[in-house]
Amino acid sequence: MTIREELEEKEKETLSPYAARSAESKGRLNQELPCDIRPAFQRDRDRILHSKAFRRLKDKTQVFLTPEGDHYRTRLTHTLEVSQIARTVAKALDLNVDLTEAIALGHDLGHTPFGHAGERALNRVSKGGFIHAKQSLRVVDFLERDGRGLNLTHEVRDGILNHGTESRPETLEGRIVRLTDKIAYMHHDMDDAIRAGLVRDEDIPRKISSVVGKNLSERLDCFIHDMIIESRGQNDIHFSPPVEEAMGALRKWMFENVYTNPVAKSQEGKAEQLVEALFRYFCDHREELPEEYLKLAVDRGEDEELAVCDHISSMTDRYAIGLYEELFIPVPWLEK
Repeated sequence: MTIREELEEKEKETLSPYAARSAESKGRLNQELPCDIRPAFQRDRDRILHSKAFRRLKDKTQVFLTPEGDHYRTRLTHTLEVSQIARTVAKALDLNVDLTEAIALGHDLGHTPFGHAGERALNRVSKGGFIHAKQSLRVVDFLERDGRGLNLTHEVRDGILNHGTESRPETLEGRIVRLTDKIAYMHHDMDDAIRAGLVRDEDIPRKISSVVGKNLSERLDCFIHDMIIESRGQNDIHFSPPVEEAMGALRKWMFENVYTNPVAKSQEGKAEQLVEALFRYFCDHREELPEEYLKLAVDRGEDEELAVCDHISSMTDRYAIGLYEELFIPVPWLEK
């Protein structure tokens, strides 16, 4: 018996009856020999962690565009915080931690530069629209490893695709990530907003703070504990009604006071214009697109506009700004 098979047996013996088990995965897009050490979901986690798209998250905006301070979150630190919270919940519920972590680490791989501002811009100008969850799946299926993709399991791919508010993943592990994504961004976006002097803990309405806590630590503790207590021994992941209602109210308050705050979002219009300008440029100059993206679109019989979206969404903030300056900002002529 291989080490992988021993670990698979341990999953059968120790995990909840509602957990996804590596040995029972619905499989990969392309069949391949299993690893003799790592179960399938652990192998997926490792592939995501070592991908180029994962490394690029360190230079992509979470909420605050190009902040001066060193402690504001990026898309990478957001991903790591989602992963940490999701692991805590999965372990407490005897669910598959490897699957949970793989989904968490991969859920934002397709995010654009400049956060949701870049996503809005691409969604507006692209004929087929643009949703980062779908692009994340496209990254792991086709774009990584020079067009070969990461060949992940069905369960990880489902969790990545369906991590949004309106979706419902097939596995409980995917549903954990769907909810902990929201817990993480509301927690750390509030922390960043407090650091920026935009809001204070005391500003949160009492009807919310009386349920989930008066500060960041209390709220994070409340959400995690409530999810675990309410979901333990059940074939679903959810909050208690009072906490779910308070979470919705807090999310609404965050949109009104942080996510649409004119100070925090003062540069978003410029970011959207930048993304739109790059999109139109590469639509008019498709010969300048990276060969890997053009080839994928041609081989799959897709509109080459998808290759433009692939290229732009892969950019970091810094790269997009530098490219924009190179293409559109005149430089002084120097006499030789």
